[in-house]
Amino acid sequence: MSEQLTNKNVVLGVTGSIACYKALDLASKLTQTGLNVDTILTYGATQFVTPIAFRSITHRQVVTDIYDPNSEFSNEHVALARQADIIVIAPATVNCIAKLAMGMADDPLSTTVIATEAPVLIAPAMDANMYDHPATQQNLRTLENRGVTIVGPDIGRLASGLSGKGRLVEPSQLLGHISAILGKNGDLKGKKIVVSAGGTQEPIDPVRVITNHSSGKMGYAIAEAARDRGAEVVLITAPTSLPDPPLVIMKRVQTAEQMCNIVMSEVTNTDILIMSAAVADYRPTESANQKIKKSKTDLHIDLTKTEDILEKVSGNFIKVGFSAESENLVANASEKIARKSLDLIVANDITDPDGGFGKDNNRVILIDKLMNQEELPLLSKYQVGNRILDKLLPMLSK
Repeated sequence: MSEQLTNKNVVLGVTGSIACYKALDLASKLTQTGLNVDTILTYGATQFVTPIAFRSITHRQVVTDIYDPNSEFSNEHVALARQADIIVIAPATVNCIAKLAMGMADDPLSTTVIATEAPVLIAPAMDANMYDHPATQQNLRTLENRGVTIVGPDIGRLASGLSGKGRLVEPSQLLGHISAILGKNGDLKGKKIVVSAGGTQEPIDPVRVITNHSSGKMGYAIAEAARDRGAEVVLITAPTSLPDPPLVIMKRVQTAEQMCNIVMSEVTNTDILIMSAAVADYRPTESANQKIKKSKTDLHIDLTKTEDILEKVSGNFIKVGFSAESENLVANASEKIARKSLDLIVANDITDPDGGFGKDNNRVILIDKLMNQEELPLLSKYQVGNRILDKLLPMLSK
């Protein structure tokens, strides 16, 4: 999560659903990112989880009774509502959703929601038939019309043993939605940022491809960091195993040519282009229509150079490139700045055992077009993304 979001106040409402166990994970993830998490448990929720579990995770008081004389919030029912930067209800039951749609306020959670001016996010969790019921659908539409954000539910196996739409969205995905809402007025509000990610695949035949070891993690992390600072983000991604970042516009490609075409169409109205994808330098001159059969003789494949996207693309926007090197890191990266007309290049040593392809962390050097260098320590790729964006902010003002 962006440093701009740390110390924000989240009120986490938990209602009586078997999915309560995921709320503990969500509380942990929110706390680990530096947010202050105050929890409100309904009576139904206390039948599945205990206040002490949340207090142990968040290190803050948990509210279960609006009239509890020992609660720091007991003398002012709207205290949490006033200090909240966002209210998140996960899981939200049918009963909770119906009460909020009707404007009822008969427990600590509904009272807090009614009293707040903060954004509200609701993540439903229930049996599929309960979710599909016309009353539930009408109640959700009512809340959406009032500005409440509804996230989910997902499709999957439910507590009843049936499969359908009703599963609580995974905490990691909820965290993305919460971060985006908290950061919507950040320092990149109103800006469009195009990010590329992953390793392109150049088909040899219908089965085999030429590709590389890029996992896409760096590009996805940059996209999330930009989203969490208020930017509109377009993520152009080659095939990866990563989940889609919430509230990011996804564009999927396979080959270098496809990525080039999408980049060219997206940069016509962008503010920043960050090419973190590992785009293939060569592709097979011809791709076989049928699978090439194994034989006893050697196989030779003719390769053709692909078009360099950063050399080709130009316009009134900031251009950022990446340079993954195994030797002469600074020299090789610096040479690309002038040749590709870059404003900034991010150089990383792919032989570094702590960072690089497939890792969650990275150690990079930022080099601008004046050849100023900033060597970053080992950071999470999300933190690296924010440091890159920090570097670009003064350029945007110019």
